[in-house]
Amino acid sequence: MAAAGRREWRLCSATLAEQRPGEQPRYPCGPLTGTGKHQLLVSPGACACGHRSFVSGGIAQLGVLQVWEGRWRVIPYDVLPDWLKDNDYLLHGHRPPMPSFRACFKSIFRIHTETGNIWTHLLGFVLFLCLGILTMLRPNMYFMAPLQEKVVFGMFFLGAVLCLSFSWLFHTVYCHSEKVSRTFSKLDYSGIALLIMGSFVPWLYYSFYCSPQPRLIYLSIVCVLGISAIIVAQWDRFATPKHRQTRAGRRSPSSPRVPSPGRGFVKATTVGQMGWFFLMAVMYITGAGLYAARIPERFFPGKFDIWFQSHQIFHVLVVAAAFVHFYGVSNLQEFRYGLEGGCTDDSLL
Repeated sequence: MAAAGRREWRLCSATLAEQRPGEQPRYPCGPLTGTGKHQLLVSPGACACGHRSFVSGGIAQLGVLQVWEGRWRVIPYDVLPDWLKDNDYLLHGHRPPMPSFRACFKSIFRIHTETGNIWTHLLGFVLFLCLGILTMLRPNMYFMAPLQEKVVFGMFFLGAVLCLSFSWLFHTVYCHSEKVSRTFSKLDYSGIALLIMGSFVPWLYYSFYCSPQPRLIYLSIVCVLGISAIIVAQWDRFATPKHRQTRAGRRSPSSPRVPSPGRGFVKATTVGQMGWFFLMAVMYITGAGLYAARIPERFFPGKFDIWFQSHQIFHVLVVAAAFVHFYGVSNLQEFRYGLEGGCTDDSLL
């Protein structure tokens, strides 16, 4: 392996000799440190340098930059292969293609354009995993129908945990290869649909506690829409930058579109906790809008390459909105518990 690395380094160096006099590469080629696996190995004809003709003939077309279990440098947007180009307002700090899962996961602890995207949902994943475990371990005395209610809450936490885990995993490994990027992108968008479906379950369960038929109808509609969204997410073209606005629309749960199960706006926003659900919807829609419009980096290209880019803001709002949803549903559960499971005119939302 070491000999092969040195051989490819010589091929890469030879290509640099073809530069025009005085032209300097923006990024050096070849191994950064050491030998063997601790090298930046580049396949023949695909040197990771700044020579534009070389980049277009090597990285952009072949995408064969190979980073093994060692050190690597972040690269600018314009030398990324096409399948890694998503946001052209993030100019610097991108990871190169790294066909090694170990290298991808080790990059979690490096600073690059995906660091914030990874950690916002990795920490969110841990948060909801802990909340889910605590909820499942609550004594049965705090529930009117312990088995049913824990299943209902479990559906929400399952959707949240899967969504957040698929998200941080996608942002971790999407630089591995084009095939891996597409696969985890589909999981990422499928996770969003699972979160939306899981979020509706406890809300509809408690809101229509005394009206099982409408509850079943609404749950069926939500499931059909969610499954349809998952099917659409399997379309390869759906993950391309061209469909950014469509993806943003799918990332916004449609809670406000379901008719309020209340007999009045005041009662719906107090007893029915609709106020929290409206806040949740505002957070989701705001985050999706910033993601679609690529704000703030659109107005300050290169200034938000690492922190506070639109995707990171959206991630934070997703976690916050899911927590707000959990808080509202918890209040609904306490309301039902206070009524001791009874169904009277005053208990109808």
